[in-house]
Amino acid sequence: MRVIANPYRGSDQQIDVPDAIPFPSADLQAPVALLARCPSAATTPLRRADALADVAELNVKDERGRMGLGSFKALGAAYVIACDAEAGLAAGRTYVTASAGNHGLSVATGAQVFGASAVIYIAQSVPESFAERLRATGAQVRREGAIYEDSMAAALKAANDNGWQLLSDSSWDGYFEAPHKLMEGYLALMAEVFDQLDPAPTHVFLQAGVGGLAGACAAAVRAEWGDGPVITVVEPEAAPALIASVEAGQSVVTEGPVSNMGRLDCKEPSLIALKGLARDADWFCTLSEDEAAGAMQGLADAGLATSPSGGAGLVAVMRAQGAFGLTATSRVLCILSEGPA
Repeated sequence: MRVIANPYRGSDQQIDVPDAIPFPSADLQAPVALLARCPSAATTPLRRADALADVAELNVKDERGRMGLGSFKALGAAYVIACDAEAGLAAGRTYVTASAGNHGLSVATGAQVFGASAVIYIAQSVPESFAERLRATGAQVRREGAIYEDSMAAALKAANDNGWQLLSDSSWDGYFEAPHKLMEGYLALMAEVFDQLDPAPTHVFLQAGVGGLAGACAAAVRAEWGDGPVITVVEPEAAPALIASVEAGQSVVTEGPVSNMGRLDCKEPSLIALKGLARDADWFCTLSEDEAAGAMQGLADAGLATSPSGGAGLVAVMRAQGAFGLTATSRVLCILSEGPA
């Protein structure tokens, strides 16, 4: 595990991103109100797993059953499409994106519900089981490239060539309105946490790929609980997009092998997430492939079966060994973001 303190936390200096890039939304009410109208919506549980680490409390927000889609991503793209539907824009539209699996399921499901179509680009590294789930939800699936960034480039080209609506869970200069709203959808899970957890945690661990979940949750934590909780962002060692960008002072594209933390295997950060996390996070850390994979049986034994991606935040707590200011009196919040691969 590699750990760095965030040099921007508590500083007047901001990381170097284009001025037009917004901070993540902290507006809980918009996604909560829309989610309340969804027949498949239900609050996901907050579980205790104190035995996994030497802390007073280890609280786990369990997103494995979210809306029948198996991950927190159900709250993102489908929320954007639902907002489009309210504006009369979704029916008949084709949404295109790249995905490592879960984001694509949210796009496909939202499109199916609101009378739209979905085209999902996936890299060669994405398991065929995810491709089959996407097809079963009515999406057209296209494989392109060895890594996520290759499939994202193909999705962007397809959007431009065909006049389709790009719906990425990442953001970059010139493309931020849709991902900003998508990240806002994730706030619904934090609204539930605020009702479920009292007192506030002393520490929050958030796993990150492009950083959408981490950026949204960190913004919500600061808006609700202020500066008290220590926020740590957890990435794969093979895809350290956020930690490398924070160290460089600007967004950078990283290189590395394919990670077994597949849904976190993103080599370039979302600019919205990067801007927000540079403001809100206290620590950034990376996990090796062995560290992540080696903890999966222990999580399963504790009733928290997940993938190396879904359990990365928990793994960081389990491996902390005194880092991040954790002590035997700490109260920790993690998100179990998906079920087993």
